[in-house]
Amino acid sequence: MIRLLPAFGFAAAVLAGGVALAAERTVTLAVDNMSCLACPYIVEQSLARVQGVKDVTVSFEAKTATVAYDDQETTPAALTDATEAAGYPSRVLR
Repeated sequence: MIRLLPAFGFAAAVLAGGVALAAERTVTLAVDNMSCLACPYIVEQSLARVQGVKDVTVSFEAKTATVAYDDQETTPAALTDATEAAGYPSRVLR
C-alpha cells in the first residue's frame, strides 16, 4: 500500500498538469457584411454558441468582434467558421 502512494501522487500531478495547460485567449476578428444594427447581435450569438467561448464583444462601428475563449475547447478557425455560417465572413486581426 505504501508503494502505491507515490504512484497515485504522480498520477494526480500528471492529470492536474493537463488541466493547467488550458488557457483563456482573446482574439479580434474583422467581420464583413455588418450593415445594420441587428448584425452585431447575430454575430455575437453565432460566436457565443461555439463551445469554449467565454465572452464576446461586437463593434458595429469598427466591424470587429473580440472573443475570449478557452484554447483547449475551440480555435480561431472555429470562430471564423461560426461567423461565416451566419453570413458574416471574418478573419483574425490579432
